[in-house]
Amino acid sequence: MAQRTFSIIKPDAVSKGHAGAILAEIEKAGFKLVSIRKQTISKQQAQGFYHVHAARPFFNDLCEFMSSGPIFLMVLEKENAIADLRKLMGATNPANAEEGTIRKMFAESIQANAIHGSDAEDTAAFEIAYWFAGYELL
Repeated sequence: MAQRTFSIIKPDAVSKGHAGAILAEIEKAGFKLVSIRKQTISKQQAQGFYHVHAARPFFNDLCEFMSSGPIFLMVLEKENAIADLRKLMGATNPANAEEGTIRKMFAESIQANAIHGSDAEDTAAFEIAYWFAGYELL
């Protein structure tokens, strides 16, 4: 059965013109694009989205970075979507990412790592609902 996950093409990748190539990798891996929207988010929206990291030392920098320019918000679908997207993305630190992963190809640092993807079903449910209304997911 198909599973849905949430992903963001981050500001670093968008500003460098990598969004199209990243989308091509996602589609090549068999994901169906359920919904996509390009937008710039506010620091407050980023803080709400990343609220689970509020006590972490990188929280403020992360929220500043994520609100620094346009991003692509996406809902993706396929069997094993969450695990498959995480494998396709590669390690958070691009220096540790396997060859052929999105982060190995397009990321520059742990923060500017090109892409976000949900890490579990409950996270995906929260993240999808945070950015997309139900009618956008039909």
